[in-house]
Amino acid sequence: MVLADLGKSISGAIRRMNQSALVSEEVITQMIKEVCNALLVGDVNVRLVAQLRQNIQKQLNPEEMAKGLNKRKIVQKVLFDELVKLLDPGRKPYKVVKNRPNIFMFVGLQGSGKTTTCTKLALYYKRKGFKTCLVCADTFRAGAYEQLVQNATKAKIPYFGRKDETDPVAVAREGVEIFTQQGFEVIIVDTSGRHMQEESLFEEMRQVSAAINPHEHIFVMDASIGQMAFDQASAFSRSVSVGSVILTKLDSHAKGGGALSAVAASHSPIIFLGTGELLENLEEFDPKSFVQRMLGMGDIGKFVSLIQERGLGQPEMYQRLAKGLFTLRDMRDQFQNILKMGPLSQVMQNIPGFSAEFIPQGKDDESVLRIRRFLAMLDSMNDVELDSPKGLQINKESKEKYNSRVLRIARGSGTSVREVSELLDQFKKFQVVVSNFGPNNKLANNASLDRSGIQNLINPKMLQQMGGMNGIKKMINQMGGMEGLSGMMGGAGMPNIPGLRGKRR
Repeated sequence: MVLADLGKSISGAIRRMNQSALVSEEVITQMIKEVCNALLVGDVNVRLVAQLRQNIQKQLNPEEMAKGLNKRKIVQKVLFDELVKLLDPGRKPYKVVKNRPNIFMFVGLQGSGKTTTCTKLALYYKRKGFKTCLVCADTFRAGAYEQLVQNATKAKIPYFGRKDETDPVAVAREGVEIFTQQGFEVIIVDTSGRHMQEESLFEEMRQVSAAINPHEHIFVMDASIGQMAFDQASAFSRSVSVGSVILTKLDSHAKGGGALSAVAASHSPIIFLGTGELLENLEEFDPKSFVQRMLGMGDIGKFVSLIQERGLGQPEMYQRLAKGLFTLRDMRDQFQNILKMGPLSQVMQNIPGFSAEFIPQGKDDESVLRIRRFLAMLDSMNDVELDSPKGLQINKESKEKYNSRVLRIARGSGTSVREVSELLDQFKKFQVVVSNFGPNNKLANNASLDRSGIQNLINPKMLQQMGGMNGIKKMINQMGGMEGLSGMMGGAGMPNIPGLRGKRR
């Protein structure tokens, strides 16, 4: 995402402070200066940056810090808390209630991606188990009805609209009444896009709101307007009670930081971020989680919940992992899980040590292609090979027989012998890691890790970003048990994916 540069700059300022022999007032002042400069470059409002700087300086005085305390950790915590506060308006959005109609009315500027976002939100709640639907009350823009129909059909979501009707109030009222009678739980009403100077359209918006009496007005905003987000959100709030905001196009513009902070300053909570064109590219927004991922701290809770939401849990595999067992079939299952979890770069952001820029922008497709090649190799193996605890080394067969298997798999998958050998090499290394989850459970018990094994298995750059061996231990503890850890197995078994490992051999 475009905020990767901002996170990288802030992380760099923290890293340089940590490398200082003594955390003096001068070192802290320099760190604060670098962080503020990064925020200004990210289009955050000057007034907000000045306030953040003042808040940090009030809380940090090296001379007053008690002796024996870790000053570096204190500084980092204060900075983290202030960054979260910058994005948090302190106001909770509406929560959807099961077994009753929850009506959302979408408002926003023309061209902000409002109609597409309506379908994204409907799909989001559909996957949460709610009965969702769409109402097209945008009678002003040509093609609005056709666009909503196309998106709704693709997402398999019921919709209502009247192509030839010119009264949005009548369409909205009728659609809400029909879906309420049919027992729908989430009713999303799309309205015409408007501008803050168009008073007639604002009057229309107020009439629609009065007719359907929505539980929440959701303001959809294009992140590219940057700091102007504050004025736009305020203008809409004066006409209707804007309950929450969805920021779109955050993946394609450098002014995202300005929009995020400006919306928070307007006291309207951001509930979702649009991070791509696909209907699945809607990310739930939480200030704390967002700052964690931006700074490369990850969000294990979100990572595990993503696995659970996609229904990727595999109890049988968890039991095998608990015994220290891992086969090529397990490896194939985890590769398939990764492809179901969405864009690889977004998935990896939730793992501690992987910041937003860890997989360079535009490398997702290349990474997915490489995973698919590995899957082709694994699909070319027979059941005996997939289930063998030693991979292709079956019953102490001769080297000639082993080479024959490798050649057959390469030909069957349209790959090379070198690529198959590389996959098998990574499988063997990964088995060494999994063996630590066995009966002895070295990792889960936080015992001393086998440095000769683990450190040689992880790319040095990755190991450093994860905080070394202590960082790995901490990450495992954060995951809260074997189930969460085993869900992450696909991430550890991704050899030579661009951005995750060194150059290909």
